[in-house]
Amino acid sequence: MHDLIIKGGSALIRENNQFKAIKTDIAMDNGRISQIGDLSSSSAKDEIDATGLHILPGVIDSQVHFREPGLEHKEDLESGTRGAVLGGVTAIFDMPNTRPSTDNQQAFESKMSAAADRAWCNFAFYVGATARNTNELPKLENLPGCCGIKIFMGSSTGDLLLTEDEIIEQIFKTTKRTIALHCEDEERLVERKHIAIEGKDPKFHPLWRDEMTALKATQRVLAICEKTKRKAHVLHITTKEEIELLAKNKHLVSVECLPQHLTLTAPECYEKSSTYAQMNPPIRERHHKDALWVGIENNTVDVLGSDHAPHTKEEKQRTYPNSPSGLTGVQTILPLMLNHVNEGKLSLSKLVELLCYNPAQLFKIKNKGELKVGFDADITIVNLNKETTITNDWIASKSGWTTFDGMKVKGWPTHTIIQGKTAMAHDKLVNKALGKPIQFTDV
Repeated sequence: MHDLIIKGGSALIRENNQFKAIKTDIAMDNGRISQIGDLSSSSAKDEIDATGLHILPGVIDSQVHFREPGLEHKEDLESGTRGAVLGGVTAIFDMPNTRPSTDNQQAFESKMSAAADRAWCNFAFYVGATARNTNELPKLENLPGCCGIKIFMGSSTGDLLLTEDEIIEQIFKTTKRTIALHCEDEERLVERKHIAIEGKDPKFHPLWRDEMTALKATQRVLAICEKTKRKAHVLHITTKEEIELLAKNKHLVSVECLPQHLTLTAPECYEKSSTYAQMNPPIRERHHKDALWVGIENNTVDVLGSDHAPHTKEEKQRTYPNSPSGLTGVQTILPLMLNHVNEGKLSLSKLVELLCYNPAQLFKIKNKGELKVGFDADITIVNLNKETTITNDWIASKSGWTTFDGMKVKGWPTHTIIQGKTAMAHDKLVNKALGKPIQFTDV
């Protein structure tokens, strides 16, 4: 008798380098996928009838900010991962801009301990790069549960900032794991801050943090990659100029985009949501959004992340630019993208690459990213036909809000399975916190 069988669904199975929907059954035992095929005569302790549903490899959100330690009034590892599971996400990578920053061994291991028995989904953490810890990074990047190194080239939430190309270059030369970069040019941000201060309205956010602010930093990264013969992972790309440049330099970079930038446009988002649409880098005009979709179509974009970055309502309601940047997103990344699938913007197979397979390949995650015998039984089941309205009431984040409140979407996660155990079924948590540290093959 199996631990769990999913019967009658259309599973996204990778064949000949692409994902195809195949009607089949999937059995799980001891946290792993044990059988894929006709299991109509088999029994299990638990069964899920997936008739009419699609079975995906577990969704991996490779950029979240769960604010623990130090900023738990905004979010913590328990509430953040709970939102992830409710949104169909089975694994997250959390960023290091906490208080104190996750930039040394003690801070990293303390964060890992804090997640044990509290995380609803599987987890890994970035270590933050500073001017002070460059010599330690070759050791820190190999700590169990570390997914890579994060570099902030422009100031955002927290005090992690690295502006000198010489130091960034040294990090590229002395480390081997994935280096992820927030590409905004700090010198230009400082020069243009007066635009935000004088404007006192979030509609000035994309003018302050303009296209050149992003492009200049991305150009600097490409030059460092070329010089050190080393690839980089550039986060939350937002501009047409960057996408076109990166498309010509895919041998040097992997590229992340966010659903926020694929869904919303300026100035409308600021008129509707004010500071609740304020994030770094900013949501921009329609021609930039259109270019990001071209980047997805032509494979310039490798992965999607949510950049879940919550703040309290009180904080967000401060007068711009004293209002903090960041939107919630881990719970809405999959519903938003399933809605785009239904709108014909991308195929479900392409979405599985962006949210499941490519993150596992890029970060060298062990036994995740595919529905495959022997792989971890992390599975997301979705109903492509379910129409739902996203509401603040549904959001598990301590912040209690989403920019997409009131948005009707078609496509919804029905089940989240972590290591062969159902964690969420039909919008309800049905188990305890099951998350474990993610393992990597390049350590």
